[in-house]
Amino acid sequence: IRTQQDVRWIPMEAWDACDEAFEEAELEGLACFAGLDMSSTRDISAFVAVFRKDGKVYVVPRFWVPKDNAIKRERSDKIPYLTWANQGLIKMAAGNVIDYDVVRADINEFGKRFNIKEIGIDRWNTAQLTTQLAGDGFEVVPFGQGFASMSAPSKELERLIIEGGLRHGGHPVLRSMASVIAVKLDEVENIKPSKKSSTERIDGVVALIMAIGRMIVSPEEQASVYETRGVLVV
Repeated sequence: IRTQQDVRWIPMEAWDACDEAFEEAELEGLACFAGLDMSSTRDISAFVAVFRKDGKVYVVPRFWVPKDNAIKRERSDKIPYLTWANQGLIKMAAGNVIDYDVVRADINEFGKRFNIKEIGIDRWNTAQLTTQLAGDGFEVVPFGQGFASMSAPSKELERLIIEGGLRHGGHPVLRSMASVIAVKLDEVENIKPSKKSSTERIDGVVALIMAIGRMIVSPEEQASVYETRGVLVV
């Protein structure tokens, strides 16, 4: 029986086939669900929103990284943080820790452009930010990181990738994370995201999974499933 194995997960040829470009402005005003993975104050933090439009799931990510740590990581891990920052793909904050106030402000700006229904957030080390975002008017939902919470949305993400139902626009930061993410399997083949090395960054894909997790349990999504697939009678 396979259990607790780390298995490379996303077939990159299928991921790259979902890279059709789009403008974020096309999604303004549409409902979306988001995931927020703050991971560690010294590493990348990721906010990823998903939108359902024309039968596809569109992905809009935001990333933050502390500048001091990014410079060190670029040298040690060969990850082009500075290039990404110069291209506007990742926000680099001064110092060696993530400024949660910057993340909060950016999410509020995002919320002015897009209709954020819910934000799924990792419970770990985010109590204050959760309270602040809730105070800003967002529906913030704690999202567990174990098999029970992560398996269904992880499998839905996998299905969307394989069937070509995802549109991520080829975002280089998200692609780098998709290329290294692994999954753990339990004894009944539930899955959850994992990384094979402590230097690998997978935060964006974890946030994407949380966003999908909130989307697939939403009343709107459930109604859509019944309309398109009908009611399953056993």
